[in-house]
Amino acid sequence: MGERVMVHGEVDGGFGAVADAFRRNFARHGEIGAAVAVFEGDRPVVDLWAGYRDRKRRVPWERDTMAPVWSSTKGMTAFVVASAVSRGLLDYEAPVAEYWPEFGAHGKESITVRQLLDHQAGLAALDRTVRLTDMADRDALAVTLAAQKPLWRPGTRHGYHPITAGLYQGELIRRVDPAHRSLGRVFAEDFAAPLGLDFYIGLPEEVSLDRVATLSATEGLDVLRYERDVPVRIGVQLYAKRGLSFRALNSPQVGAPARATRREFLSVESPAAGGVGTARSLARVYGAAAGGTGELPVDAAVLARLAAAETADDVPAADLVLLTDSRYHLGFRKSCGSFRFGSDKRAYGTTGYGGSFGFADPATGLGFGYVMNRLGMAVLDDVRSRNLRAALLRCG
Repeated sequence: MGERVMVHGEVDGGFGAVADAFRRNFARHGEIGAAVAVFEGDRPVVDLWAGYRDRKRRVPWERDTMAPVWSSTKGMTAFVVASAVSRGLLDYEAPVAEYWPEFGAHGKESITVRQLLDHQAGLAALDRTVRLTDMADRDALAVTLAAQKPLWRPGTRHGYHPITAGLYQGELIRRVDPAHRSLGRVFAEDFAAPLGLDFYIGLPEEVSLDRVATLSATEGLDVLRYERDVPVRIGVQLYAKRGLSFRALNSPQVGAPARATRREFLSVESPAAGGVGTARSLARVYGAAAGGTGELPVDAAVLARLAAAETADDVPAADLVLLTDSRYHLGFRKSCGSFRFGSDKRAYGTTGYGGSFGFADPATGLGFGYVMNRLGMAVLDDVRSRNLRAALLRCG
């Protein structure tokens, strides 16, 4: 059992079950520091934080504490792509090579924007070794990305692209944006600034690392105490340092996840896995999308497409990288198999390594965000996030 913590923040009437679940995560599920937020459209109805942002130094989690969210970044990136579609700069069904001619090399000429977003392009790993420092040189990186050969026939299967997805989408945005802005800059200027978000894809130098939670890997007996969904099949590949899962999770090579709270990692734009922010910011964006508030630079037709209950996903559910069933739609995850979220099939969002999660629930108009600093081990889901989502459903 964990120590008792003081939970800070506010909860609207009718959402007390979320606060109860948040408190239980500390008592029963090894939470160190965390925050959860829910927005109804543009109105916060849950905004809670507790614990320590740095367990070793016993530094408390504050209202404005941010955390690296890994693949929860993909949702913010997918909104940037959706904004480009809304402006007529991109078409989901058009070939990527129409906007980025060099991309069409090695059999990639027919890959559509949608297939790239939905992890069907076969580009989950790169043949060339790419390190964190290489990612900062966008021109050179674009050459490497374009030269990659698909690892399976595009459009026939899907396999999660943990890091490369964001690199391809980032270059695509840079190609079509009239000012050739990077994806992180588009998000900062078109989303974060208007909505007052504490979320960055590429952390500016002026933002202090003291605001960023220090991550902790789950190790030793804590695995037995707190982990219910250990990905054994992926773990075997990681231990053996071979297989597609191993390649995808280490391409590019960005360093150990628990070491993400460092300037050299967070300052590089990694639109699939390098975001850092608050639960409040995730919930704010998803709430605006779910509630159709008109605050996002994404038009109603595109938001309706994101919220489609039935999608164009015509490939087998078996994920070649995650080694479980998964479902993707225009850069977001949808409920699939044992991984369920939202009140119906229209919900969409993305989850991050370790447990962070953000999603929109168009049926209720709610946006959800959860960030933490104890890195869980589940592939798609995490018991702490699952508890919070289940509690939110009971509030309906």
